[in-house]
Amino acid sequence: HNVAPLSLLLAVVQTFLRPRLKCIDGELCLITGAGGALGRLFALEFAKEGAHLVLWDCNTAANEQTAKLAREIGVQVHTYTVDLSKRQGIYEAADRVRAEVGEVSMVVNNAGVVAGRRLLECPDELLERTLLVNCHALFWMTKAFLPQMKAKNHGHIVTVASALGLFSTACVEDYCASKFGAVGFHESLTHELLAEDLDGIKTTLLCPYIVDTGMFAGCEIRKELRSLIPPLEPLYTVQQSMKAILAEQQMVCIPRLMYIPFLTRALLPWDANLATYRFMGGDKCMLPFIKNVELKTSNGHIKSS
Repeated sequence: HNVAPLSLLLAVVQTFLRPRLKCIDGELCLITGAGGALGRLFALEFAKEGAHLVLWDCNTAANEQTAKLAREIGVQVHTYTVDLSKRQGIYEAADRVRAEVGEVSMVVNNAGVVAGRRLLECPDELLERTLLVNCHALFWMTKAFLPQMKAKNHGHIVTVASALGLFSTACVEDYCASKFGAVGFHESLTHELLAEDLDGIKTTLLCPYIVDTGMFAGCEIRKELRSLIPPLEPLYTVQQSMKAILAEQQMVCIPRLMYIPFLTRALLPWDANLATYRFMGGDKCMLPFIKNVELKTSNGHIKSS
């Protein structure tokens, strides 16, 4: 009966105290989207902590470049070319990892895509791909790697979601839907693990604001506010994420300022949130990004993280 108050008190105390960071030396960590900007930085940060790496990406050359940089740090690295929009491909790659490398104890679901087109002008297959990569793949990754974690009651599942999985903006319906789905999936999975008393399996949900990787190039809020909430530097984002992962923090918004719209969305009436959103330029912030995508390609180019 006293568990809830104690848990609440502990959470408050941990907020103000520097948490103890766990050692992951020798752990086998799988990172998806490892050829992208954030994926590469995650790989290098995990390598610095002594973790051995399994790197997945659909871009073989980019993935191999990440592997080269990580090997220079002195850890074992194994690369696999995997298209996360293909369920069977995920399962087959997971079987290969188990047979060729061993049991993965940390999974970082980092890969993400966005169509970058207005809903009514976007080919259906691009909309579907965003949902498949950003959301559906989480199901197949978990089904592939959670059983061996459960067998040992040891592991860590990290979901790189987005602030756009907590509150939304216009013109990126595919991305918002996929990230809201990712947040819901991750939270439900966390509750399930806790209900089964699998306290050795940790989960961390990362919800960063827009990161300056080029994925949302051109996206701009009201110019007077841009210096207050600029796009995040990729290295800063990954370093803050690593602190949360190593502290076994269950959820983090980056920067902390993102907790404010998350809370006001729940607490304030729709009209009040809408007025604030429009004042900040949220209703039009993605239009320059979409125009950029249209200028770069006319054949359904997909921006990836």
